[in-house]
Amino acid sequence: MLLGHEPPASVTITLPGGQRPTFTLCRTGLDHGYPFAEVVKDAGDDPDITHGAIIRATVRRLPPGSGVKFRAGPGVGMVTRPGLPIPPGEPAINPIPRAMIRTALTEANNGTLPDAEITLSIEDGARLAERTLNSRLGITGGLSVLGTTGIVVPFSCAAWIDSIHRGIDVARAEGLMHIAGSTGNVSEKAVQKVYDLPDTALIEMGDFVGGMLKYLRRHPVPRLTIAGGIAKMTKLGQGKLDLHSKRGQADMAALAHLAATGGAPAPIADAIAASPTVAEAFLLATSAHVPLGTLIAQSALRTVLQTLAPAPCAVDVMVFDRSGQCVGQAGPSLPQT
Repeated sequence: MLLGHEPPASVTITLPGGQRPTFTLCRTGLDHGYPFAEVVKDAGDDPDITHGAIIRATVRRLPPGSGVKFRAGPGVGMVTRPGLPIPPGEPAINPIPRAMIRTALTEANNGTLPDAEITLSIEDGARLAERTLNSRLGITGGLSVLGTTGIVVPFSCAAWIDSIHRGIDVARAEGLMHIAGSTGNVSEKAVQKVYDLPDTALIEMGDFVGGMLKYLRRHPVPRLTIAGGIAKMTKLGQGKLDLHSKRGQADMAALAHLAATGGAPAPIADAIAASPTVAEAFLLATSAHVPLGTLIAQSALRTVLQTLAPAPCAVDVMVFDRSGQCVGQAGPSLPQT
């Protein structure tokens, strides 16, 4: 459009892997005299809050020698903290999307990269960003434009794992000595209160403890706390690194054996083995004065240390009930090398 052509009904772009998908344009026009085009984000089956959002790109010609500049329009955030792939003061448009845009510009300009300013906007992006971890990562005013392949893989949850990695990057860039990964809101608030941690030290890992620990193995921090509910920490103690219920349930026979090592009499251990839920098993252990929470924390700590090794990181594990009460803790301990 900037070159004087009529806007097409659809566009074909090149992805990083060489694939060339075609997208229907939902609207084109001029914004203060500069051409824009919009598409509707389709996240498929992935749990992405931007599904159905309208994404706009506006192009403005720049003087020769200016290169390609990126600008955040309404709904796209700005980076304010170090540690992310984009430095502070830049729009939150990640390197791969920027590279894809440069490729598209070159293709549209007969093989030559033009001097142009690209403004990306996301309708209602500022409100949607309130439901993300962007503010904790130091991205203000809107959403991030992410992506590594340009393809959404259904239920990959890659965006969540990527946010875990970026949260660790920000904490390391700020020189934080202690971070905490939590499985949910209750454990996050509880562990923050215990250690008086700043928001940037809190990593909402959800079910993806493996994604967090494997990244920390390559990018260690001095001190790590893993905080979670009784059932999820039980599964972690049993060696599971993806804690989602779809990836498997807790082994109740193994939990009963663990309780027995802590002094549970045979009738209680048998009842735990037959329990339908970890919550019920925990109540049985509590009634028999068996410190099951501590035993769960100790077993989870072993899994964490094995996964982190040989990263030189002091670790502790905290187990919280649904009210945010700590019912078990193990560590801190240094990993065995």
